Amino acid sequence: MIVIIIVIVLLAGWFVYIYNRFVSQRNIVREAWSGIDVQLKRRYDLIPNLVDAVKGYSQYERELLQDITALRAKSMQLNSPGEKAKPESALSGRLKNLLAVAENYPDLKANKSFLNLQQQLTEAEDQIQYARRYYNGAVRDYNTRVESFPSNIIASIFNFKQEEFFEITFATERQTPEVKIGD
Repeated sequence: MIVIIIVIVLLAGWFVYIYNRFVSQRNIVREAWSGIDVQLKRRYDLIPNLVDAVKGYSQYERELLQDITALRAKSMQLNSPGEKAKPESALSGRLKNLLAVAENYPDLKANKSFLNLQQQLTEAEDQIQYARRYYNGAVRDYNTRVESFPSNIIASIFNFKQEEFFEITFATERQTPEVKIGD
């Protein structure tokens, strides 16, 4: 009889431990997403100022500026990592194009306000990358626990579901670089 009670107590303890690990890891994932969200909002706040700075120098890049504004608005309305990934990839690509366009305008490149905005945007992009890596690592650990036996039993009982990764990809990152040796 004592053996049965000890087994039941051990199983109950294990059950509570696994459940609490799920709650802890889910909260880490949520906190990590919050870190990404903060950095995205920081970037969203910089974009209108950057667009305004470029507008004054460039009448030829109107379509690019409109795309950036539209992508920013669209991305700000979305909440989940899966929904945000595509517009964020497009927005990051357009922002790189905008900074490249600035190279064509020497006065703009020399403008201290623009240079400051460019520096802040670069820092925000770096912070987004760091936050994305942390988030995806937290999601990986959580998803592994959701899928692994025997914790997957508790996950299914309490409806712990896998989380989505936040991946921003650019077409240029998927291309194989062309290397030419000699002529």
